[in-house]
Amino acid sequence: MLRYIGKRLLQLIPVLFGMTFIVFMIVRAIPGDPAKIILGQQATKEAVAALRDSLGLDNPWYIQYFHYLGQLLTGDLGQSIKTGEQVATEIFPYLAATIELAVVAMVIAIVVGVNAGIISAWFQNSWFDYTAMILALIGVSIPIFWLGLMGQWAFSVELGILPTSSRFNSRDPVEAITNFYLIDTLIAGRFDQFIDVVKHLILPATALATIPMAIIARMTRSTMLEVMRADYVRTARAKGQKMSLVVYKHSLKNAVIPVLTVIGLQTGLLLGGAILTETIFSWPGIGRYIYDAISSRDYPVIQSGILIVAFMFVMINLIVDLLYSIIDPRIKYD
Repeated sequence: MLRYIGKRLLQLIPVLFGMTFIVFMIVRAIPGDPAKIILGQQATKEAVAALRDSLGLDNPWYIQYFHYLGQLLTGDLGQSIKTGEQVATEIFPYLAATIELAVVAMVIAIVVGVNAGIISAWFQNSWFDYTAMILALIGVSIPIFWLGLMGQWAFSVELGILPTSSRFNSRDPVEAITNFYLIDTLIAGRFDQFIDVVKHLILPATALATIPMAIIARMTRSTMLEVMRADYVRTARAKGQKMSLVVYKHSLKNAVIPVLTVIGLQTGLLLGGAILTETIFSWPGIGRYIYDAISSRDYPVIQSGILIVAFMFVMINLIVDLLYSIIDPRIKYD
């Protein structure tokens, strides 16, 4: 197992270096001069030239690239062109916000999706099965921005029970300790703030969970139907064992591998693809952070932000691969 983990981590190095090069070249191909954007359209040519020189933008692309690589190897993600702050320090609160949102969304998607798929498979061709699969198809098809706006209109404007945006009540701000506000409010002993943070999470997390929830439900149903036709499951049912025991002990454990693969992929996609949800709900996550950096041509922020998301995506896939052998002892990596 340790040998396999070491091999996968070594394979991660060329992947990340390749990612840095691709992102570097694509970012440089974006029209617009960062110096002009920072100084404004009324800036003189001399001022723009001086800023470009101070930022190193006049150097050839390969010198800029190797300078960026040198910074990465020392753990330096660079300095934001727009704000002048270190990217490593500036990016973490945004990353924490996206992780918190994505984790809550995946918990909703897994709990609802897996159980909906199990019940649909157990009661195949029943009204619940047809209803759940129709809803799953609708969930995959509905655009997140439409669902988010409808949720805001229904639960915030009409019913007034949930907030429309942000991570907390601006009149009673949360003290940032870890930047994961669910944890920070518990550390501070502010259970009233904890409830408020949960309320702010419900709408964006539910909107973000819709697509992975539908995909997980369909995959769970499909794999459960296949497993439930196996002889050992029929034997367990013939012995009169309880439905919960047959489903969760005998069936689900052997059907979970494909579902786990989908969960891993969807988690990685949520981390990098939550920008629509973050925009609609004014959620200060890494998606909006990178989007704003693209608008201002903030090269270090764009490069480092995408690199971090790519690294997390690869690490999630590694964790999923390792979970295979834990869940199914027949899978060996030695």
